[in-house]
Amino acid sequence: MTSTAPIPLYGPTMDGDAAALYERMRAEHGPVVPVSLAPGLDAWLVLGHRELLHLTRDEQYFSHDPRRWTPLREGRVPRDSPVLPMVGWRPALLYADGQQHRRMRGAVADALARVNGHELIRSVRATAERLIGEFAAHGTEAELVGQYARALPLHVVTGLLGIGPEAGPPLVEAITTTVAATAESPEASRRMSAMLRDLIEEKRRTPGDDLVSWLLEHSAGLSDDELLHNIVVTIVAGNRTTGNWIATTLLILLTDPAFRSSLSRGHLTVDDALDLVLWRFPPTQNFPARYATRDLSFGGQDVRAGDMLVLGLAGANADPEVLPADGRPVVGNRSHLAFGAGPHTCPAQDPARLIARTAVDTLRHRLPDLELAVEESALTWAASPWTKELAALPVRFSRPALAATALGDPR
Repeated sequence: MTSTAPIPLYGPTMDGDAAALYERMRAEHGPVVPVSLAPGLDAWLVLGHRELLHLTRDEQYFSHDPRRWTPLREGRVPRDSPVLPMVGWRPALLYADGQQHRRMRGAVADALARVNGHELIRSVRATAERLIGEFAAHGTEAELVGQYARALPLHVVTGLLGIGPEAGPPLVEAITTTVAATAESPEASRRMSAMLRDLIEEKRRTPGDDLVSWLLEHSAGLSDDELLHNIVVTIVAGNRTTGNWIATTLLILLTDPAFRSSLSRGHLTVDDALDLVLWRFPPTQNFPARYATRDLSFGGQDVRAGDMLVLGLAGANADPEVLPADGRPVVGNRSHLAFGAGPHTCPAQDPARLIARTAVDTLRHRLPDLELAVEESALTWAASPWTKELAALPVRFSRPALAATALGDPR
């Protein structure tokens, strides 16, 4: 890499305004920036919209297989590195190229396409109503990140996998602990894998109307390991990003009077609000990764074979080359990169949108006078090389409105 000191994507660097940080990076280095993911683990952050499209579409020069990453091949990534859970190889669609990727993605995409949208909305609404009822039963204050935005998609996804009410909570707890990257995560990961292997065996014996059964019967013929790790990808990636999407949209509605007014008066739809959040505050700011298959010049930088290139989704969305002169995304424009691009574009974006839209809409109607319980400046954020997400969203409200009346429930 160049002699320029890499910019750390961890620690105090990530505590400030992320958008301003990416613009400083762009001004100093151009569309491809030398960064550090952890001490001694360097990479390139791709902030240019055009460059990111090139990166995601060209598998000849940029592979998904992390086993190409030089520090990993040379044994320089500590086993307890916080980077490893995101870049360690697994037999899943995120880590495959070419035919192997198409085979696994085809199975996952076909299974997701069988999800009934109307039934999914009903499931999300029922889960949302239950969660609202649970925290409203204890008073007129709540914390919407943990009690709603993250809890809701995880419970919905476990339902899509055909997991019963008794097995659901232990799996939810194991998944939550696994992705928290704490000392308890390795043991939680083992519990999660054991429960999912049991689930696969159960669905093999007794198929149902669910994602696991559909994956098992798919003509791609996924192995048990491929089934397990693609299910994990579906749960972890789908839950965390959808939860962040819901939480950030709720925050914008609570803190931007013009935004909230436009929504309530019909100038914006909930989908418009969700799209603007995807442009400005994508749930995953930076996504790992591609690995250079050979030495090349890219975005003005000398990239070496085995280098990691991180998809700077938030930075690329803010690239001045693709935004109007005023720098604001056009309402209804969905050319953002929040779901990635190219062959690896997120296959779950349609059900994720249904979940997020229904979650936001249900809460708006059930708690119409919802407001922040603290000053906006008091909100705390959790940052990593990959995301900057709300740690908590404390709110207050009066008693919930009647669900059927408020939502026009057709039932």
